[in-house]
Amino acid sequence: MLKRERGLDTDAIAKLADGTGYGPEVLTDDERQRLDAADMANAPAHVAGDYPEWLDPHFAKVFGDDRAEEGAALASRAPLDLRVNTLKADIFKAEASLSDLKPEEGHWSPWALRIHLGADAKSPAIHAEPAFLKGMIEVQDEGSQLVALLSGAKPGEQVVDLCAGAGGKTLALAAMMQNKGQVFATDDDKRRLAPIHDRLTRSGARNVQVRTPKSIGGEIDDLAGRCDLVLIDAPCTGTGSWRRNRTPNGGSGPARWNSARRSRPRFSTAPRPCSRPAPIAYITCSVLDEENGARCADS
Repeated sequence: MLKRERGLDTDAIAKLADGTGYGPEVLTDDERQRLDAADMANAPAHVAGDYPEWLDPHFAKVFGDDRAEEGAALASRAPLDLRVNTLKADIFKAEASLSDLKPEEGHWSPWALRIHLGADAKSPAIHAEPAFLKGMIEVQDEGSQLVALLSGAKPGEQVVDLCAGAGGKTLALAAMMQNKGQVFATDDDKRRLAPIHDRLTRSGARNVQVRTPKSIGGEIDDLAGRCDLVLIDAPCTGTGSWRRNRTPNGGSGPARWNSARRSRPRFSTAPRPCSRPAPIAYITCSVLDEENGARCADS
């Protein structure tokens, strides 16, 4: 990691390995030689790309000859993406309020601000920023902002966010709909919904109903025939979020090494009562075709 991601040479790494405190032991001659000789030119794609070997045929299907490069990109440090809450501010006001962090406007989302972080930089205390506390911004990956945008939700519509979790996309939809209509946010695990309430208060969103799941079910039965859109952010392997989930569930290693084959077929489906039939916006945090295009083709 020090050599590949941070660009340190062997001498620079050796200075960090002096055996004091919590530092690693002094490099052996063999370790120095290995660092000097390390060359990825002829490494297999899964080694050069730093991902589990069992994923290689799946990555090859999606990325072809670029899979090592794509895998390596997923191993690098992610920037900090923010979504400007248009219920409270526009992008220019939010950008000015964060000027000391030098945010840049996003490439695709009209609501996105991006803060670039070096490999060894500390993450800014964004949750302590006045712009965050006032509800002007939320932490949200630009890709997640885009899927909310592409869902096509319109002011005045009735929308169900079926796998709402902590409410990131719910909040984006509420702002996109200009507080008109209704967003019904629910999830099969009520613990994942817990953060949404404070976020809603801070955001100024008034068109959201949180439907906490019941042990007997039926929390959205009354929406039968009323929905204009169903948003499904389906459970998946999470391969597309590796850069942002290096130590999931308290694990000791990056998310890629905690991915298991058995986690791949975890999918949610839209319940029949929501059908008008309503359009479905199907979303995953995966780059695998089996969880995206192929899954939709099979449905």
